[in-house]
Amino acid sequence: MTIGKVIIVGSGPAGLVLALLLAKQGINVLVLEAAEKLDENPRATHYASPATYELGRAGVLQEVIEEGFLPDGVSWRDIDGNSIASLSTNDLPKEDKIVCLPLNRLTKILMNHIRKQANAEVRRSHKVLPTIGQDQSSAWVMVETPNGIAKISADYIVGCDGANSQIRKSLFGDWEFPGRTWDEQIVATNVYYDVPAYNWEDSNFIIDQEHWYMLAKIQKDGLLRITYGDIPGLTREEYIARQPMKFKSFLPGRPDPDKYKVVSISPYKVHQRCAKSLREGRFLLVADAAHLCNPFGGLGLTGGLVDAGNLFDCLNGIHQGLATDDILSRYNVVRREKYNNIIDPVSSENLRRLWQDPVVARKEDKFLEMCRKAAVDPVFSRTMQEGLKSIMHDFRTEYQNTGSTETEQKKTFVPSTTHIAITAGDA
Repeated sequence: MTIGKVIIVGSGPAGLVLALLLAKQGINVLVLEAAEKLDENPRATHYASPATYELGRAGVLQEVIEEGFLPDGVSWRDIDGNSIASLSTNDLPKEDKIVCLPLNRLTKILMNHIRKQANAEVRRSHKVLPTIGQDQSSAWVMVETPNGIAKISADYIVGCDGANSQIRKSLFGDWEFPGRTWDEQIVATNVYYDVPAYNWEDSNFIIDQEHWYMLAKIQKDGLLRITYGDIPGLTREEYIARQPMKFKSFLPGRPDPDKYKVVSISPYKVHQRCAKSLREGRFLLVADAAHLCNPFGGLGLTGGLVDAGNLFDCLNGIHQGLATDDILSRYNVVRREKYNNIIDPVSSENLRRLWQDPVVARKEDKFLEMCRKAAVDPVFSRTMQEGLKSIMHDFRTEYQNTGSTETEQKKTFVPSTTHIAITAGDA
C-alpha cells in the first residue's frame, strides 16, 4: 500500500525528524503547529546514541555536532562538590558520543532541511480541535486556521503534540493518561556562571536530601542548564523570587546574584506517564504525546526520537510494500514495552538517586559502584554506557519479503543491561 499523505500534529523535534524521514522517502507530509513561533523556554539539550542515530538518518547530525559540542562525561557529587562517581565519554567510539545542543537550535536545523523537501509543509497557527475521525481509508482532524475552521485528511495522523496532546485527549479522553505526577517541584534555568573554575565535568548531578540538582554545560559559550528541586505548591513568581537563595545554598562558590547571569527560568511539574495505546486505527502517538518521564537523564528526548525513527520504519515499510498495516500495532507494543520496562524505571531511579544521603549513596548505591568500576575499566565503561541502546528496536527486521538491500542496512542493537548509562540533559 502506497501512503499518499501523513499529517503530523506538533513541530517538536520528534515530529520534525519523522516528517523529514518520511519526506525523503517520497511520502507527502503536512505538519500542523498551533503556536505562531518557536518555544524558547529552557528545554532538552542532550542527545544520546539512540537519538543521534535517528538524527544521522535524518541527515542533520553533522550540523548538530558543529553547532553543539560533545560533553566530556558526567559526575555525581555531594553538596560540597566532592566527587562520588563519574562516567567518561572517552571510552565511547565517536558514533556513540553524546551530543549537546539546545532544542530550539535543533528545531531550526530540522526546519531548514524540511523547507528543502518539496513534499513537506509546516503550517503554524494551525490548532487541532477536539473533533477528529477516521474510516477504513483515511483519518481527519478539524483545525482552527487563520482563515477559519478546516477539515484536513490523510492516510495516517501522528500526534507529536507534547504532554498536553490534543490527539491523545481526543482518542482517550482529557484525563486518560495512566501514570503518576511527582510531588517534587522542578525549576529549570539557563545561566552563565564560571563553573570551569571548580574543575567539574561538563555534566554533574548533585546528591543531597534538600538541595539536589543537575548542572550541565549546554553551549560552547559556557551557557549552563541548572535544574533543581524546590518546595511544592508555590506560584511561578514565588519560585523566581527564591532562585537567588537556592543558588546561594548549593552552587559551587555559593555565589551572590552579581556573580552569574540568569538567561531564563521555568518552574514545572514532572510526570511518569504512558498512554494506554500508541495506536488507535490510523492515529499514532509519538514522544511526549505518548509518554512522559522526569528530565534527569535525558531519556524523554532520546526516547521520543527513537519513537519517531521506529514509526518511520513502520510507515515506510507499509509505503514500500514490505509490511502490512499490522506493523503499526507492533509499534504500539514495542514502544510501550520499552517505556514500561526501561525508560520509566531507569528515569525514576535517576531522580530518586539524587534525594539520598550522599554518604549512604557512596556506600550502597549499586549504580554508582558500577560507575566507579567503569572509571578504571574502559571495556566495562563502554559496555555499561552502550546499555542505553536497549531502548532501540529495528522494525526492518519485521518486514515481509525483505530483500538483500534491506538486510544489509539493518543495525544490530546492544541487548539490555541491568543498569542503563544515562545522559545528563533534561528530557
